[in-house]
Amino acid sequence: MKGIKRILVILGAMVIVIIILSRCMNVADQLPKDIRGETYTGAATCVKCHKETGQSFIHNAHGLTSKPIVGQQFLQVFTPDSNVFNYDVHQKVVIEKRAGGIFQIAYVDGKEVRAEKFDMVFGSGEKAYTYAYWKGKKLYELPLSYFSAIRNWAISPGFPKQTFYYDRLIGSRCLECHASYVDKKITQTSGVSTDEELERGALIYGIDCERCHGPGRQHAVFHLENPEVKTAKFIAIYKTLSRKQKMDACGVCHSGNALVAQKSVFGFQPGDNLDDYYAQDFAGFGGADPDVHGNQTEMLKGSNCYRKSETMTCQSCHNTHENIKGNLNLYSQRCINCHQSANHSKTTLAKGSLSTNCIDCHMPKESSKLITFQQAGKADLSAYLLRSHHIGIYPVNSK
Repeated sequence: MKGIKRILVILGAMVIVIIILSRCMNVADQLPKDIRGETYTGAATCVKCHKETGQSFIHNAHGLTSKPIVGQQFLQVFTPDSNVFNYDVHQKVVIEKRAGGIFQIAYVDGKEVRAEKFDMVFGSGEKAYTYAYWKGKKLYELPLSYFSAIRNWAISPGFPKQTFYYDRLIGSRCLECHASYVDKKITQTSGVSTDEELERGALIYGIDCERCHGPGRQHAVFHLENPEVKTAKFIAIYKTLSRKQKMDACGVCHSGNALVAQKSVFGFQPGDNLDDYYAQDFAGFGGADPDVHGNQTEMLKGSNCYRKSETMTCQSCHNTHENIKGNLNLYSQRCINCHQSANHSKTTLAKGSLSTNCIDCHMPKESSKLITFQQAGKADLSAYLLRSHHIGIYPVNSK
């Protein structure tokens, strides 16, 4: 009799396990596949449980850092009569709508010599939009970018000012900070030269949930099967990371230009050591002097606010799920959380600015040493202004 009971107990346990596994398999089978591998599931799965966060995120700078151009609605922000850029009396590039889409078209003495379609846009538009076109399995930057500061077109940064240029290649390294993934194929051409091909259909635009939180398929399966469990399982939670790990997670794309990639940061997951992915190159692009472009984490680390704190990180001021870009009042309140007794007795400040705008004084916009842009009809390059993340006391006239 005892033997029969034992067998029944074992059989019952097996049935329960089978039911649980069956349910999990059903949920897993219903989740979308992801080009990055079987441990990923994609943002469409995340928003099933995180609708509000997802809606906010897709409208912020991370979510908008790259996207495909579909239709012609994006040109509504541009003034139609400004869509001509004259290099000189003979050469110009015109933004035109045609049957196949929207194009940047080069003319020499009134004759069309080159036309390439807007296929992809980089940037949220807060500072600029830069555009690209596909040619086979290659991605190229278009000659003109749209700059919000002047509300007009200018030559894309780093391009020649004497004539239009359509042949700047955009490689996977650029996409590692402006997208969440792209499938690539590298072939040896001759000697040490290599050729890279990108799969347009295997490009995940913008920075998505799993780029910052790591693979989420196991997390999604568990919580869809166990909605009563409110503690996040099988996913990277930032509050559980060390200070360095938190800074490394942002530093994947915000630690500067004086770095050489050792391996693709598409593989970086929260908790990884960023030093395993990058090596310093102080003599290379950007040098040892941090530039306001792309060097946010290093500039912050050099600030007294960071150095005198044991806990301050990027997340002390930024929540990447929020869409509050440019809200100086809100960011200033976060400054006041630590600086309630700040002494400004020797300064002349507008009434109320102590509590509403710490940012313009202590994190002013500065000219990038690496990026400038050329406006039509102007001899000198125009400054590209970006917010300094070196928090400090600046001269009054630095703004």
